[in-house]
Amino acid sequence: MIVLRQPEPEDVPMLAALGHDSFVAKFGHLYREEDLAPFLEQIFSEGAIASELDSPERRYRVAEAQSSLAGYCKLGLRSGWPEHARGERLIELKQLYTAPGMTGQGIGAALMDWALDEAHALGADEMQLSVWSGNGDAQRFYARYGFARVADIHFMVGKQRDEEYLFAKLL
Repeated sequence: MIVLRQPEPEDVPMLAALGHDSFVAKFGHLYREEDLAPFLEQIFSEGAIASELDSPERRYRVAEAQSSLAGYCKLGLRSGWPEHARGERLIELKQLYTAPGMTGQGIGAALMDWALDEAHALGADEMQLSVWSGNGDAQRFYARYGFARVADIHFMVGKQRDEEYLFAKLL
């Protein structure tokens, strides 16, 4: 059974570890250590996660399965790509991660359902997200929810530039 809930301050170490471990498991092999290490510290340190949980510009939801943290979703109330907007009230799906080894168990689907419901509740009329151009599994997942590629963008990890796709869905 998957339980979704609002994260608490005591969840910060587990959220930081899950984000770090998920990113490294999926993408770590793509980067040089001198690019990856500072990126991980900037994005997934306990301080960074705690600050984001306190931000009025973020919405988080954690998923628990089998009595442990199994995934999380993070929304940004402002999109990083307003120049590609078709709607007027954008929201960005910033991260949707499942713990390594727990994909395919409905965790991502439960978190995506929450994200779309939250976007509607906040009055958003478009959701945007970025996905690495080489991550076909994620692209197919988002397409099942009605997201489509609307632009080619990039994402920096240290000095490495990743080619990404901007996916979006009108709500």
